[in-house]
Amino acid sequence: MHKKNVEVTVGSAIAAFLEECGVKTAFGVISIHNMPILDAFGERGVVRFVPARGEAGGTNMADSYARTTGELGVCLTSTGTAAGNAAGAMVEALTAGTPMLHITGQIESQYLDQGLSYIHEAPDQLTMLEAVSKAAFRVRSAETALSTIKHAVQIAMTAPTGPVSVEIPIDIQGALISMPTDLRPLEVPVYQPSEASLDRLAERLLQAKRPLLWLGGGARHAGQAVQRLMKMGFCVVTSTQGRGIVPENDPQSLGAFNLHKPIEAFYQTCDAMVVVGSRLRGNETLKYQLKLPRPLYRVDADPGSEGRCYETDAFVHGDSRLVLEGLADRLEGKMRVDAQFQSDLQAAKSAAVASLVDGLGPYSTLVEALQAAVGQNFNWVRDVTVSNSTWGNRYLYLFDPKAGVHALGGGIGQGLAMGIGAAIGSAQAHTGKKTYCLAGDGGFILNLGELATAVQEKANMVIILMNDKGYGVIKNIQDAQYGGRRHYVDLHTPDYAGLCESLSIPHARVSNLESIGEVLQTAIATEGPFMVEIDMLSIGQFKTAFAGPPVNQPEPMTMNS
Repeated sequence: MHKKNVEVTVGSAIAAFLEECGVKTAFGVISIHNMPILDAFGERGVVRFVPARGEAGGTNMADSYARTTGELGVCLTSTGTAAGNAAGAMVEALTAGTPMLHITGQIESQYLDQGLSYIHEAPDQLTMLEAVSKAAFRVRSAETALSTIKHAVQIAMTAPTGPVSVEIPIDIQGALISMPTDLRPLEVPVYQPSEASLDRLAERLLQAKRPLLWLGGGARHAGQAVQRLMKMGFCVVTSTQGRGIVPENDPQSLGAFNLHKPIEAFYQTCDAMVVVGSRLRGNETLKYQLKLPRPLYRVDADPGSEGRCYETDAFVHGDSRLVLEGLADRLEGKMRVDAQFQSDLQAAKSAAVASLVDGLGPYSTLVEALQAAVGQNFNWVRDVTVSNSTWGNRYLYLFDPKAGVHALGGGIGQGLAMGIGAAIGSAQAHTGKKTYCLAGDGGFILNLGELATAVQEKANMVIILMNDKGYGVIKNIQDAQYGGRRHYVDLHTPDYAGLCESLSIPHARVSNLESIGEVLQTAIATEGPFMVEIDMLSIGQFKTAFAGPPVNQPEPMTMNS
């Protein structure tokens, strides 16, 4: 509670409210159109502001910070061009369902929406923000500024979570109001599943002898309930977003090996699958052709998930933790799971892992060295690159549902900034986690300026830069689908040793993977950012070329078809 009649700027009231929300760090770029809020951050001295070198990078940092801490992410941008710069990163946060508040500026209220060609105005900016956000609002008056921000935070944190944008005209940000007496955030609703729907699903599951849980990002807070079901014999597979809900070396878990051929064959031996908090995205289901077990049940906070992508045999609407706890209560001591189920899963996973490792060729040495070096307490941040698509999305093994961050929307160039956000979140929470960022040289250069942010903010991260001086996956696609005709894929690449030296970043170039273990130990022992550049042109190619997301081939035609 705060004293009445103390006049503060709207920016100060917003800063005080974010403090009440537990916000400790925000990201973005300072501008004349967000200065009242950032001035309040600086003067109040509670919320740390990380000045990114671009709005896209700042938004990616806030996204990754939220994913790895489990807290609300906050980013601030300016209006017009600056808000547009953040749009791609907002699409990524929306795809990932990241609870994030994006505060952006707006020109003075008296000039808005009049077609005056006023500097910094983007025509219909709010519609642009609505397209890349879970919801978007414009603050219309100083008196409604705080209530709008409160509502935005509530929506961002309500499952299914997502980024919410609020644009605030600069005259409103600087306007004086009485400090609100109630700065508490609004209660976040939690969807309670109906007892009848739980009863019906539990009754069906009692018939299963080989039940499998598919866990998505919406189940990341449900780990204890998942463990209860695993003790009854359930096994687990996860989406990319669901990694680490169960330690990925658990003998009852397939981890994120969710679409390899041995796994698809294993699915056909299962007699029930419960998909929990997952969208069953196209690139993880062979464009929805992956043969999943039947019957297929869905659990989701989004009622629109019923029947989406796959026909649903039963659906329960509710918070994933509450649903799984309710099922565990009903199934305790009643399941009769096939004694062979777990060993069959282990055999399928071993076959999938062996196939993956074989396809890595010389890079299996890198993967093995990384797995040995990182331990279990680390962040694993990946950009869209051949190496991640080949192995990073399912291997290294994760042990924490907040440890993995990947550009789920498929946009390259976001990994560096997301690595910085994860590293800052880890330092703030004193987790002791080192952040490892896997990136390809083609994408890395998009946000290269954020290396300066990493140095300035002392981001404790190891950058694994896979450098083949080009767009590797595009080359593979051109080889596979365009007769080997290669256009626009060879890139002029910086001398990263010289670049890192200019930025005071320790750097090591690895041209022979026999030395990778020693290099990693040096990198791990170094505080702040460290770049390990993998010279792929010297080391060679993967044994199996990755040419885009895998797809199921149609069944061959026969005379009887």
